[in-house]
Amino acid sequence: MRVRVPAIGVDASVVRLGLNSDATLQVPTNATDAGWWSGGTAPGRRGAAVIVGHVDWDGSEGVFGRLHEVVLGQEVLVSHRNGVTDHYRVTASAVYPKNSFPTGLVYGPLPYPGLRLITCAGNFDPRTGHYDDNLIVFARLTARTGRPATRTL
Repeated sequence: MRVRVPAIGVDASVVRLGLNSDATLQVPTNATDAGWWSGGTAPGRRGAAVIVGHVDWDGSEGVFGRLHEVVLGQEVLVSHRNGVTDHYRVTASAVYPKNSFPTGLVYGPLPYPGLRLITCAGNFDPRTGHYDDNLIVFARLTARTGRPATRTL
């Protein structure tokens, strides 16, 4: 799977993520990959699919380093291995403190296929190695293109 956000130059592999032992979402193990929470909705299906990526990594820009530049109406593309591409339109973006993360808004049920792109934001605390906030971009599926690859014998 790949995620593309043409307006900010994102074109990244998407790895599968699970949960840590403390029930928090795992994060990608490098700056260039994004990660999809595989315990939730798959991109293109009804519900909220969640893809996360780093804002920075060891002093360099991460895959979602420019996510704050995304504006309403811009396109996000998720390409699947079977040749299908999901086309999403950004409907909102907001910054939330990590200590009051809007879990229901991000992971809750939706009557349509939605997408949440998440990265860190706000102040960085060098003592903890974490940012204070999360930036969340909300998007809604508008089209699917391509055809699933056919299997040959």
